[in-house]
Amino acid sequence: MLGISVQQICQDLKLEIIHKSSNEVIEISSSEINRPGLQLCGFYDYFDQDRVQIIGKAEWSYLSSLSKEQRQKRIEDFFSYYFPCLIVAWNLEIYDEMLEYAKKYDRNLFATPLHTTQVMNKMINYLNDKLAPNIKTHGVLVEVYGIGIFIIGASGVGKSETAMELVNRGHRLIADDLVEIKKLEDNRLIGSAPEMLKHFIELRGVGIVDVKTLYGVGAVKNAVDIKMVIELEEWKEGKYYDRLGIDTEFTEILGVSLPKVTIPVMPGRNLSIIVETAARNHREKIMGYNAAKVFVDKVYQMTTHNSDKKENEEE
Repeated sequence: MLGISVQQICQDLKLEIIHKSSNEVIEISSSEINRPGLQLCGFYDYFDQDRVQIIGKAEWSYLSSLSKEQRQKRIEDFFSYYFPCLIVAWNLEIYDEMLEYAKKYDRNLFATPLHTTQVMNKMINYLNDKLAPNIKTHGVLVEVYGIGIFIIGASGVGKSETAMELVNRGHRLIADDLVEIKKLEDNRLIGSAPEMLKHFIELRGVGIVDVKTLYGVGAVKNAVDIKMVIELEEWKEGKYYDRLGIDTEFTEILGVSLPKVTIPVMPGRNLSIIVETAARNHREKIMGYNAAKVFVDKVYQMTTHNSDKKENEEE
């Protein structure tokens, strides 16, 4: 269950506080929203009390059609049940009974000028983001040719230096050292930097560098969809490194499978150009062109052709 402070949710969604519960934190476990029309009519079977409640014109008009005594009873019955908060849309009038029972039962009561659909969409997107599974992991996140690349590797292997060179070549930095990754409902992985580290990069021997200040706003980005992983590792004598790229290696982050490329690091290798090439090659694969497969097919055709030619000559 996620705990969001009343102050934060009101600030982020621009809600007006009519009454604030004594509990400073709203506990929410679902991004689903409920419009309590049935509950205001007295039907509480299957009432999901963990959902944010929103009253729009339909519910408000129904309450207006009731006598004062009926409205008072229906509103008290509703407020007697727990719910995280109630939002009244359209800047509709807050009935005196709403405020009275919000105070009595210690419920959060908010108001907004947004239309019902607008506030529902904003709330759902907001909660989906807040409730998304997430991790914080070490690495560097960059955007190269529109592709989010998560660069990993042992400390000191050259991740930050590679990112800095990519920025110098016109690409964008998202995060250095610590990357926050969220998994959205459609299995998208969104990477960003913790607020404290945003736009900063650490270069050994130089220190902390503010990329946005040095290179301008176009050199940084707050978040990006992670599409591939590149691992930098020190060159190991005798280890097999893929030279064709026929078999794609994959790695999992938060249960999502991502293509992974391992790049051996050794003196004289221009890592930024290799990362750029890997990004371009990945984009071509997405578009249906696999250079390694085309090359292997050509080799196979040539070998078959030469074999057939040799057989004909022997005959």
